[in-house]
Amino acid sequence: MIPQLNVSPKIDEVTLQYLESLKHSGYIGDIATDYASRLSLATDNSIYQLLPQAILFPRHIHDIVLLTTLSQQDKYRQIYFTPRGGGTGTNGQSLNNGIIVDLSRYMNHILELNLEQGWVRVEAGVVKDQLNQYLAPHGYFFSPELSTSNRATIGGMINTDASGQGSMVYGKTSDHILAVKAVLLNGDVLETGKKSIAEVEQIVQQKSTIANIYRTVYHYCKEQRPLIINRFPKLNRFLTGYDLKHVFNDELTEFDLTRIITGSEGTLAFTAEAKLNIIPLPKVRYLINIKYDSFQSALKHAPFLVNAQALSVETIDSKVLDLAREDIIWQSVKDLITDVEGKELNGINIVEFAGQDALDIQQKFILLCQKMDQLLIDHQSGVIGYQTCDQLSEINKIYAMRKKAVGLLGNAKGAQKPIPFVEDTCVPPEHLADYIAEFRALLDSYHLTYGMFGHVDSGVLHVRPALDICDASQLKLVSIISDQVVALTAKYGGLLWGEHGKGLRSAYSPAFFGEALYNGLRRIKSAFDPDNRLNPGKICVPLAIENMLYPIDSTSRGQYDKHIPISIKHTFHGVTECNGNGLCFNFDVNSPMCPSMKISANRVYSPKGRATLVREWLRLLVEQGVNEQDINHIFPNKKGSLVQLAKRMSNSLRAKRGEYDFSHEVKQSMNHCLSCKACSTQCPIKIDVPHFKARFLQLYHSRYLRPLRDHAVGHIESYLPLMAKAPRFFNFFMKLSVTDYVSKKMVGMTSLPLLSYPTLKKQLVGHQSANIKLDALEGLTLMQRQQYVLIVQDPFTSFYDAKVVYDFVLLIEKLGFKPVVLPFIPNGKAQHVKGFLTQFAKTAKNAAEVLSRIAKLNIPMVGVDPALVLCYRDEYQQILQNQCRPFKVLLSHEWLMQVFQTRPAIKSNQLSEWYLLGHCSETTQLPASSAEWQKIFAHFGTHLNTINVGCCGMAGTYGHELANLENSKHLYHLSWQKALASHPKDRCLTTGYSCRSQVKRFDKLTLNHPVQALLILIK
Repeated sequence: MIPQLNVSPKIDEVTLQYLESLKHSGYIGDIATDYASRLSLATDNSIYQLLPQAILFPRHIHDIVLLTTLSQQDKYRQIYFTPRGGGTGTNGQSLNNGIIVDLSRYMNHILELNLEQGWVRVEAGVVKDQLNQYLAPHGYFFSPELSTSNRATIGGMINTDASGQGSMVYGKTSDHILAVKAVLLNGDVLETGKKSIAEVEQIVQQKSTIANIYRTVYHYCKEQRPLIINRFPKLNRFLTGYDLKHVFNDELTEFDLTRIITGSEGTLAFTAEAKLNIIPLPKVRYLINIKYDSFQSALKHAPFLVNAQALSVETIDSKVLDLAREDIIWQSVKDLITDVEGKELNGINIVEFAGQDALDIQQKFILLCQKMDQLLIDHQSGVIGYQTCDQLSEINKIYAMRKKAVGLLGNAKGAQKPIPFVEDTCVPPEHLADYIAEFRALLDSYHLTYGMFGHVDSGVLHVRPALDICDASQLKLVSIISDQVVALTAKYGGLLWGEHGKGLRSAYSPAFFGEALYNGLRRIKSAFDPDNRLNPGKICVPLAIENMLYPIDSTSRGQYDKHIPISIKHTFHGVTECNGNGLCFNFDVNSPMCPSMKISANRVYSPKGRATLVREWLRLLVEQGVNEQDINHIFPNKKGSLVQLAKRMSNSLRAKRGEYDFSHEVKQSMNHCLSCKACSTQCPIKIDVPHFKARFLQLYHSRYLRPLRDHAVGHIESYLPLMAKAPRFFNFFMKLSVTDYVSKKMVGMTSLPLLSYPTLKKQLVGHQSANIKLDALEGLTLMQRQQYVLIVQDPFTSFYDAKVVYDFVLLIEKLGFKPVVLPFIPNGKAQHVKGFLTQFAKTAKNAAEVLSRIAKLNIPMVGVDPALVLCYRDEYQQILQNQCRPFKVLLSHEWLMQVFQTRPAIKSNQLSEWYLLGHCSETTQLPASSAEWQKIFAHFGTHLNTINVGCCGMAGTYGHELANLENSKHLYHLSWQKALASHPKDRCLTTGYSCRSQVKRFDKLTLNHPVQALLILIK
């Protein structure tokens, strides 16, 4: 039995008083003080971990004005704040020990669009890709690009002055910010934009905080302009953080305070809204993937490619490519980056041409291809091949792979992981190859491995040395290597912060800026934030404050994780692997990634949040003295007893009365998980939340009683066959309103489905598939057995949607095979979902033994429901490992693909198109499945369109649990309901029972399984 974990870091009394006062001030946003919420925002995409006191989620700018105005009271002046957006920063920019103000949850609205003048006005929490999806139908886009574009917010981009691919043409975020509306710490609202010198000189004569800010910035930047211009090299990636140079235009006729805000990392004000410049989408785009024999060859060749006047030149080394090959992402690009026969591919350069002038772009593209052909003939520059793309869908696939590079590096094998701390240095592109050669020699001297990728056109390369940050001796290398890289970068006339901002690397600012300019930054900070209360410790401190910048060796995640034994890290795989890249925050409703995060906008309910909570939970268990064997072992050491039951009842009663246990916060997070397993493939680190969720639940319920609904779900396979013996009897009672009432009140379940009638058994009466016994098959020759197909039943399709199984039987017959429906064998998926791991292990062992014996017949075994079939390949492997002889149950499309490899196409009179709405488990765990279904339908002479949708909101029994009903409805509305509304419903198909059940519940439609559509076609 696990102990009670009643240790939660206290919130200081002043902060509690402030939050209580804020509640009564008219503030309507959320306030979070629970340990789970604080932990979920204690990390970002860096190595650091800083626990905040509390989290505020303002709903609009008025909430920010209220929280800042209140903070000016003398008793609250010790409180400090840090603005936060998507939390994708690699240097701890949004981390602090004060109050975090998260603008992403509610302040995510697009406010105004003016196509005539070419601008859009948005709130700070709008996600970059969200904005571009909105602009695309109008033919425009917001051009600064970055790898985290599907979760990074505009406010975060402004604060870090983000940029990435294409910056040689499109520039940085600051080049596209026309104005911002920001809130100062005293509650004043500052609205910036270009002003004439005459306007500014009028403002500086006034007496106000805003006038003092203008006065300070205007006079300093004007007086020190020669020093500002000459201090740094002329790089495309000019210095971020108080952009002193660009507050004036080149002619000194205009002044724009916006440039001070961009890149300020929340140290000056809260950026609430922004007016953004937008530009027309390119009319034509071409991409060339150039392959090299070595990464050094790719780097040395980059200046030549830059001279080809491309939009961008991106580079990726062999380490990242190899990791991509092991990821789901490779399925989409494997035909676009093929291997070169007889040559080893050790790096690629991705060159894009794009623009409005189709002829000009095409000529540049053709010219570079001709030069590549000549290099291949002459065997020069290390070029071993190239491929081109001119379709937008293909180009987007390549960049999706490139964008995933950050996360993929975190999936490197072993305890040493490539981590960010010197990963966005910037040097003149012509020096990049030599610079990187020295950089690599430096890392090699410490015997470190590393991954490299980046923007060679602008001299920015992302270098991530692999370190085990749980090892104190290796953690020390962070500061040692940083110091050496600072010196090396200075030698080549570059900058330490080429793209990702300063954050906890700000301690190097004085050395790079020099005393005069650094004191200028401090003067500006003093004008905005004289008491150092906005994101203190970053960029600089006010003049009156003693230097208190965070050191680069500030508290890291590893300093917590090192207390968790290696065996536990292995058992709870993924919990300590999460590197915070935040792909699970993907805003796109048509992406299957983490539906609970999408619907709640609560990072506690994301894979990253859950991994963070379980990490801390395990650390606390170890700290409380729990034996690691007890944590790792899924089987209880002793059989259950009345004494243990009494203890669980007592513990549960105290929990109901409000007794604190951090375990309850972890459990609350797990309650919202749909166990869809999208995270296990979509996450570059492959954080498998359902895996460690099941283990957590097993341990949690060794201390606390399970709710009745868990027992009802976990044992569903034991009572469904019994109920199916009298389906009309049970359905009669299920239809009664009193039954639904009792189910809600006593069990917490709702909208329970009706049993199939006629049952599968009735439908198969007199059919040969029901009369063939396995014993008879054993006596057949191998050739004779090849005529048969064994159908493996699953509980949901067989007992709730039996017609699908029966139609599959008919389809198999139509194709000339002899189907045999195997007796029902419990699968145990529901037991795993609910954390009945002891029972699941027994169920899995029994099923595996039976199916292994049947597999000896060498007859294909096929199932129709993806979630249940894939359970044999995933959860069974995890729980059984090598205890049973291997067997394989195919999904229907996998078997059909095998059949049609040797068969001619089938002519069909049905020429109408069909539409496949993807099932989460199938599309994420078998990424080729949609394309394979398309090939199968093409074999039948018709076309199948695949429709991208997110989660339907059912996910097994999740949608039937009363506590999840509203979330289930909203998830369905996000993508499925809209997709069905825009396509002919009688032609829409889906493979998952859960999905069909959800559609039937909310849209009163009965969708077919694809095998049923094929049966229609073949008839």
